[in-house]
Amino acid sequence: MTTFMISAQERSQFGRVAVLYGGSSAERSISLKSGAEVLRGLLQANVDAFGIDLCAEGADPLQQLQNAEFDRAFLILHGRGGEDGTIQGVLEIMGKPYTGSGVMASALGMDKVKCKQIWSAAGLPTPSYVVPDENSDLQQIADQLGFPMIVKPAHEGSSIGMSKVDSAGALAQAIGAARQFDRAVLVESWISGPEFTIAVLNGQALPVIRLETPHEFYDFDAKYQASDTQYHFDNELTANQETELKHLAEQAFDMVGCSGWGRVDVMLDQQRGFQLLEVNTLPGMTDHSLVPMAAREAGISFEELVVTILRGSL
Repeated sequence: MTTFMISAQERSQFGRVAVLYGGSSAERSISLKSGAEVLRGLLQANVDAFGIDLCAEGADPLQQLQNAEFDRAFLILHGRGGEDGTIQGVLEIMGKPYTGSGVMASALGMDKVKCKQIWSAAGLPTPSYVVPDENSDLQQIADQLGFPMIVKPAHEGSSIGMSKVDSAGALAQAIGAARQFDRAVLVESWISGPEFTIAVLNGQALPVIRLETPHEFYDFDAKYQASDTQYHFDNELTANQETELKHLAEQAFDMVGCSGWGRVDVMLDQQRGFQLLEVNTLPGMTDHSLVPMAAREAGISFEELVVTILRGSL
């Protein structure tokens, strides 16, 4: 198969491209892998690209950016500091174009609670939830949402710090575990149906992937380490359901103000239909990752995918 290559004219148009990866979040290890894959893909496509491991040991990230000579940035940082609008704001001040969503959409996408509030206000479906504080009555939360439920840090990705809860006693423990990662915690009603993920590229949904794991939910291990997670494009949906799901993902992406590329996670509840879980504005690009998988199904090679994302920065 011929490798996708850009022309000399487009190479000149892009200029020198810095791939920003690594960072200091709990998802650093995944970002290092994503960054290596993106850099490899850009170089193979004839882009003049190099990598910057932000927050490498002993390095000052602002100093790294100031010292580097580049025309635009390909962002592949995951989690806080890279996916939440922070680095986007720095690049705005520096006057450097970058890939993906802007400051506001990145911040909203990283905040699961704010995201759900926007979707709910727009009439888009999302599971019932509570944001507990130190004085919350846990029994009242249990009565409101029922068991089982899922507890999540409000500002983490990759399912970090998440727990399924089946009893009031376990709820306090799960909230405590989530608070180790984040001051804000989201308690959400459990959806027991199938889980889907929909990559969005330039406003258009790519083929839908149904996720299947023997784990209780699609956790960090199922995402990045397990060999028994299955990904299905034959997803048991009717043609109408698949059209509805793609449209819902595009709406959810647009409602948060996202641009360029990203991924929307959705579950199908037997009674309530499709339910939006979250939007990822800088999803993984590792060999286990879902966006490259969906792109391949759509006939888009990895090299073409990263170049298409990079074109969004022009």
